[in-house]
Amino acid sequence: MPPSAVQIVSIGSSDDDYSFTLDEQAMMGVLSKAPPQMKVAVVSCVGAFRTGKSALLSWFLRYLRLTSLHDEDWEDVAEALDESGEEGEKGEGGGGGKWWTKGGKLNEGEKFDWRGGQERHTTGIWMWSEPFIRLGANGTKLAVYVVDTQGLFDNETTQSLTASIFGLSTLLSSHSIYNVSGRIGEDALQHLALFAEYGRVALKAEEEEGEDEDEEEEDSRKKKRSKSPLGTPFQKIEFLVRDWQNFTIDEPSSEDDFTSMESEMNNYLMEVIRSRDASDLAETRQQISECFEKVSAYLLPHPGIPVTRKNFDGDPSKVDPTFLALLDRYVRRVFSAELSPKTIHGRTLTSSQLGSYIKAYASIFAGGSEFPEPTTLLKATASANNVNAKMVAVGKYKTEMDAAFGPGSSVFAKAEEFEQHHVACSTAALEMFDNMANFGSSGPIATVRAEALDAIKESKRVYKSLNESRNPLAGFETYVLPVVVGVASWVLRTITDLTCSSWSQTCKASSDMLGQVTTVIVVFMVIIGATKAKIIGEKIKQLKTAFEVVGGPGN
Repeated sequence: MPPSAVQIVSIGSSDDDYSFTLDEQAMMGVLSKAPPQMKVAVVSCVGAFRTGKSALLSWFLRYLRLTSLHDEDWEDVAEALDESGEEGEKGEGGGGGKWWTKGGKLNEGEKFDWRGGQERHTTGIWMWSEPFIRLGANGTKLAVYVVDTQGLFDNETTQSLTASIFGLSTLLSSHSIYNVSGRIGEDALQHLALFAEYGRVALKAEEEEGEDEDEEEEDSRKKKRSKSPLGTPFQKIEFLVRDWQNFTIDEPSSEDDFTSMESEMNNYLMEVIRSRDASDLAETRQQISECFEKVSAYLLPHPGIPVTRKNFDGDPSKVDPTFLALLDRYVRRVFSAELSPKTIHGRTLTSSQLGSYIKAYASIFAGGSEFPEPTTLLKATASANNVNAKMVAVGKYKTEMDAAFGPGSSVFAKAEEFEQHHVACSTAALEMFDNMANFGSSGPIATVRAEALDAIKESKRVYKSLNESRNPLAGFETYVLPVVVGVASWVLRTITDLTCSSWSQTCKASSDMLGQVTTVIVVFMVIIGATKAKIIGEKIKQLKTAFEVVGGPGN
């Protein structure tokens, strides 16, 4: 199947018009496409309906498709990028940086579904089906996911549902783009501050969570927290102002012109978020600055009248050139080396770990008609964190045990050596769990820790069985016993023939019987030898190893 947008959260059901339903299978199908241990970044766009969110993300996809390659080809991409981050002649996005013209019109295989007009189009939350491999901060490889959301503030979306969509999108994103039209209005700031404050209250609830615990346990929890500072509730929020009409330069023609326009953008943001005398306005700005790691803004002019028409087909030639030039600079800015991985409580996430959080968050927003309590968000976050801690801890144990006793190993360890290695691996795994599961109530943490220990014990049984199967002495009774019986029969017959009188019928019968036993065993061993010569050879080698093990140092 070609890449496409996949709906991971739908809104509304036969019983509740505002319910959230997570398609877990679709979500995990997308997230599983990233390399297992690679960190992820999630870029999402929220905002009012019919303001061009899906169209913007479709341009993102074209840029990413042309400038990102599979992980194994990343070195080729790196060589094709110059220091400024622009594609050179080797890159698919070359040709003076006009990546938007590559491939002609935006087609179904590279865009989120969108159309011109006034009717709402996107519903729920959608994720592009393929991750894009990029270099983030400090040269870290990131699997980048692009997320589109239902438009807000239409006639069919309640305030609670609007807050829930905005909240869920912000929680799962590392870079949230707040798409606004014309200007950053006070209403946009207040909506953002509302959810920002919600995140801050959730953190406060976490701080108060341990008040009822005994002093010793609380001291232990504080020490764990000190290893992983929580920081701000959310990562980056960027106001993307569409249809901006107030640039002092109408038709930029040089790098200096664009630099001047971007300076105007920064000045505009500073003016919007500067402190105000009125307490409610000042509070709104303080909430935003304290709850997001970074707040920024970018201004885009109108893309041109043809783009707003229902029959617009994604032809770049119909888009205003100034819009495309600034879009080019904006896209490079979003997906530059400053792109940050998704973090929760200071810990970077892989795709599978991100999936645990999305499941937890979607469950608390399940009833979109009612916004969940902050303590519910805390519990959901803590629960997902515990699940991830268990997954990482058990994975660490299995990785280390696999190296020593997994299917690919040919070494047999004595029981005490096996046990020592198991204890060392399980101790390290549980220490990792304790370091990760460092917030939320101690009761649920203890429960999941016990589950992790049970999973480790179950895995131990598997590795123990694999190790015992490589015991050089195992299975030799199948061959040794018949040989011993055959040799004994031959020795007894020889003794009988030498000591008994030839006329004795009893001696003769005994000799015949022992001879028959010897013959049967010889025939049996010949047959076995013919059918299992290779196995017997391996057993002989194992027997030599066994003597080395038994007679080795310390025995």
